[in-house]
Amino acid sequence: MTAIEPRSADGQAATDRSPGDAPRRSFGAVARDYLALTKPRIIELLLVTTFPVMFLADRGVPSAWLILATLIGGSLSAGSANSLNCYLDRDIDRLMHRTEGRPLATGAITPRAGLIFGVTLGVISVLWLGLLVNWLSAALSFGAIVLYVGFYTLLLKRRTSQNIVWGGIAGCMPTLIGWSAVTGSLSWSALILFLVVFFWTPPHYWPLSMRFRDDYANAGVPMLPVVAEDVAVAKQIVAYTWVTVLSTLALVPVGDMGVIYTVIALVSGVVFLREAHVLLHRARTGASYKVLKPMRLFHYSISYLTLVFVGVAVDPLVHIVF
Repeated sequence: MTAIEPRSADGQAATDRSPGDAPRRSFGAVARDYLALTKPRIIELLLVTTFPVMFLADRGVPSAWLILATLIGGSLSAGSANSLNCYLDRDIDRLMHRTEGRPLATGAITPRAGLIFGVTLGVISVLWLGLLVNWLSAALSFGAIVLYVGFYTLLLKRRTSQNIVWGGIAGCMPTLIGWSAVTGSLSWSALILFLVVFFWTPPHYWPLSMRFRDDYANAGVPMLPVVAEDVAVAKQIVAYTWVTVLSTLALVPVGDMGVIYTVIALVSGVVFLREAHVLLHRARTGASYKVLKPMRLFHYSISYLTLVFVGVAVDPLVHIVF
């Protein structure tokens, strides 16, 4: 399979242009391309699991400076991992409609520039967290980059249908970073929140993979929906959803959570389970993609994780007030 060369409006391959041929671009356009490399929407989701954990670890409100320093460092770390992922996956990004517009796939940013950008963000993130937060948080941040780039992108993504399961460990690290930023250590509560995100990742990502099954197949990426029937995928989604919800409830006794968190975890969990079982039911009927509607579960999974972690943040504050 040969990669599709990105082309400009005049039809010339972008990678064939010499520096002198490249049209001059505004600073704003260049900045937007570099920002796109960091995948801001993914960073937002990662911060949703960092910020609330800090409140639970503090059993109150951490200092504004600590929150800001941790979120900036975490954003730089995630931006580094995502940029390096774009650098390594630029060949298959050109083959998928969902990713063909990424700056390294189109040639808007050169591979060398993208690599330097990603590495630089990583170095800055580690130093930032180490010097302004603590070195445990910095080490966890560095570990997240290594896991996402080395373990997921290089080792697993193109080799196994379980890529997103084990590769998703990198996306769980913000829970540990948020906790360690406040306490300088880890705990069983932090581990449970880590597991919540770990078990949540497959029922979040596999519906998206069902939507873009053809893209992944064309790129030769063996996501589970590419190599397995819809029913088999939906069964695994249901199983992981059950374990996810049970993991959120395990935090109640371990983390001494109150009524607010418990109600949010239960109610949002019931809806999450219902959506997963609906997907399985439709898959068993042999429904077409339009009827299967996997993106409905994908979008709710984001809302679900947000609600659970809002509960994580609010619950200890209620304890303070009352």
